[in-house]
Amino acid sequence: MNRKYRKTIIAGNWKMNKTPSETKEFMAEFKSIMPKGRWCDVALCVPAVCIPTAVRAMRETRVGIGAENCNANASGAYTGEIAANMLVDAGCKYVIIGHSERRAMGETDAEVNAKVLSALKNELSPIVCVGESLEQRELGITEDWISMQVKCALSGVPEEKIRKIVVAYEPIWAIGTGKTATPEQAEEVCEHIRTVIRKLYGAKIARAISILYGGSMNEKNAFELLAQPDIDGGLIGGASLVPEKFVKIIEAANQPTV
Repeated sequence: MNRKYRKTIIAGNWKMNKTPSETKEFMAEFKSIMPKGRWCDVALCVPAVCIPTAVRAMRETRVGIGAENCNANASGAYTGEIAANMLVDAGCKYVIIGHSERRAMGETDAEVNAKVLSALKNELSPIVCVGESLEQRELGITEDWISMQVKCALSGVPEEKIRKIVVAYEPIWAIGTGKTATPEQAEEVCEHIRTVIRKLYGAKIARAISILYGGSMNEKNAFELLAQPDIDGGLIGGASLVPEKFVKIIEAANQPTV
């Protein structure tokens, strides 16, 4: 982490878990044990039906509520989809875009880019996910693959909007598997992502972009991962569903930095 130049962000991704009633219970417990320090930003990206409950519960806190996906269109005949302006009206500050689970359903780089542009147009902060498969890592094309994903996602994003972007590196082989990239592996890719952004937007902007790690970060490995200079937080899956575990990760993000 480098708080001198950029925000530290701990974001939870609940995926398809918890009802609105369970969300209310979680938020009550979470608020009662939430760290008081202000060294890191905290976000919880929840299922669409839980957004209003989450927003109401966390209204007087510093926790931002986010969605797990959005449609690139503002309105229209897209049954079951949710537009970025709807999320804003519901109280969202963040939206996850391009998660590997969405990409596995057929979401393309072009669709990720369109969603990013729509989110930015509506003043949402996109958490843009990139990551390689185990096969791609073993073939030695991790950096090439990640470069392509970052460049595609940021295509057409103007310089004045880029600072709202958050990038999350999620190696597909480490999501929900219990496997975690070593701190050195994670740092290497996050540093590469910053290099790609520097080539696109310059050093000043690259220094200001928060890059998160999201491959099975938990309360046990968070401290070591977050000690890396180019890892500015985490996109947390399973551990974000348990208030005590999520709080421990936030506390790890509040560690002193050089």
